[in-house]
Amino acid sequence: MELGGIHHVTAVTADAPGNLEFYTRALGLRLVKKTVNQDDVSAYHLFYADAVGSPGTEMTFFDWRWAPPHEPGAGQVSATAFAVPDEESLEWWGRRLEELGVPRGEIREEGRRAVLDFSDPEGQRLRLVYDGAGEPPEVRPWEKGPVPAGRSLRGFDSVELAVWRLGPTEEVLVGRLGFRKVAERSGEGPRSAVYEVGPGGPGARVVVVERRDLPLHRRVGAGGVHHVAFRVPDEEEHRAWRERLARAGLGVTPVIDRYYFKSVYFREPGGVLFELATDGPGFAVDEDPERLGERLALPPFLEPHREQIERGLRPLPTAAGARSGE
Repeated sequence: MELGGIHHVTAVTADAPGNLEFYTRALGLRLVKKTVNQDDVSAYHLFYADAVGSPGTEMTFFDWRWAPPHEPGAGQVSATAFAVPDEESLEWWGRRLEELGVPRGEIREEGRRAVLDFSDPEGQRLRLVYDGAGEPPEVRPWEKGPVPAGRSLRGFDSVELAVWRLGPTEEVLVGRLGFRKVAERSGEGPRSAVYEVGPGGPGARVVVVERRDLPLHRRVGAGGVHHVAFRVPDEEEHRAWRERLARAGLGVTPVIDRYYFKSVYFREPGGVLFELATDGPGFAVDEDPERLGERLALPPFLEPHREQIERGLRPLPTAAGARSGE
């Protein structure tokens, strides 16, 4: 069995309208599913991705209006990186972010990779990466959005985890999940290591940084990441992964049917919440692919409560590229 890389990253927003504006209009992602948090139906769960919601492209958000601003700490996903198709696109994005007034750093070299750091309106740490050593994942660019298809984000490059001690997290990544260490840095600055799984390269990379200067802080606020999910191809393999993790004593949950995919969750020793999610059945299971994200989608077990659920949700603006007046 082998994981396929990053499936999705789920973060927290306290401003769903502003979040929708930023991720669809500034970053050019498609809102592929507007649903609710199945464990808290008073909150939206918004999924942004490529044109069809391909696994490996999904940045998702729980809309918790009461959430305070996020406080960085160890035991968290500390940065999320998206891949871009080429170096010229990275320069194009630098100009675009500056024109939009988005806080950003300078393009820097990190090994063979070119990296541009920036943040969303709630302070979430994001990156754009061009990896000269590997091809970005194959995605379906959202051609009806404000970003030209040739410049569009190509799904995830990597996630960065901040932990107190690198060793226990490495043991789970390498010893339990099948990652391999491909780089390590020590000396000046925090100790860190890079791990890859499956095909490696963009979309299959995790960076772990040892941050003993940070408090252990698992409460996620607005602008923080709740969890990262990794890809499993089908339900049979997913069940086998769940059994493997249970035998390893990792406190894994039962398989949970999220309707669009199956999930299991566990915390790695450093405190970061991991999910393993199936690639299917996907977001077109209950919507026409041409109209993904245009209406509130509810899984069958919540559909009888639609009227009550809709009363508890605030209206959202129309996403970039979506039909208006409908």
